[in-house]
Amino acid sequence: MHELVNRILHGEKRAVARVLTLIENEDSEKPNLLSDLYPYAGRAHIIGVTGAPGAGKSTLVDQLIRLLRGFGLRVGVLAVDPSSPFTGGALLGDRVRMSAHSGDEGVYIRSMGSRGNLGGLGKASKDMLYVLEAYGCDAILLETVGVGQAELDVMSVADTVALVLTPGSGDAVQTAKAGIMEIADLFVLNKSDLPGATALLRELRLMISERLSHKEDWVPPVVSTTASDGEGLGELWSELVRHRTHLKEHGYWEQRRKQRFQEETLALVHQQFRDFVKRHIETDRQWQEVLQSETLNPYESAKQLLSTLPWLKN
Repeated sequence: MHELVNRILHGEKRAVARVLTLIENEDSEKPNLLSDLYPYAGRAHIIGVTGAPGAGKSTLVDQLIRLLRGFGLRVGVLAVDPSSPFTGGALLGDRVRMSAHSGDEGVYIRSMGSRGNLGGLGKASKDMLYVLEAYGCDAILLETVGVGQAELDVMSVADTVALVLTPGSGDAVQTAKAGIMEIADLFVLNKSDLPGATALLRELRLMISERLSHKEDWVPPVVSTTASDGEGLGELWSELVRHRTHLKEHGYWEQRRKQRFQEETLALVHQQFRDFVKRHIETDRQWQEVLQSETLNPYESAKQLLSTLPWLKN
């Protein structure tokens, strides 16, 4: 076992920070680290918290941390912030908002930039979850960028997706059009003390009953919260636990993990093949001649290149 992984299993926070950085920076040790971390995957309840900017996701996560620590649970947080298209940097402000938990040994919070990834998560988010699971987290709160309708990557990572909505965030028709509504396992009507909350709650329940197709025999509940003062957080956690229980009792928990295993395996195969092709482009004279040809079209070029690989001829 890698020394850093052993230190993580013994609860060393500095080792967690070091490994998360190595993974995020695509260090050469990343494959070895992930291989050693993988046996400890699948233990935590991974909760995706998504929604538009200003919906109160960070405040909600902060209050959930407080609640879960009261239950004696170890909590991990991955908060993804948008990266600048010009400098590549990110503000990483979520850690500042949750600074009250910085001295708690039962909480680990990591902010990361999206690094141009368009699905609401960072490129390394999925791999970084393995570190927090090995660290012994009972629940991992995965807060997405907050970009809107295209923020769908969280569906393939989280066990439970909580979509945070607020009164006054757009009319019901626009809300119903958003593809992101389809991925929610539960809806959180935050800032429920604001005008329009009752109308939005009614519209959400109507939409759930009439328009949304329910995945895995689960009807998404709607929970009203006011995260700024902790109102509704107990009910929210009860619904999150109820969804986890539903997944396990009906076999969906294991089914999802098998699906993720297959997806990650194929992704690694695809990456290896891309690297293989890149090496051929750089070193194989025949490939270079084909790619520089002015007489072939792209389809003929691709066919000719693939014909040089015997195991791809068919």
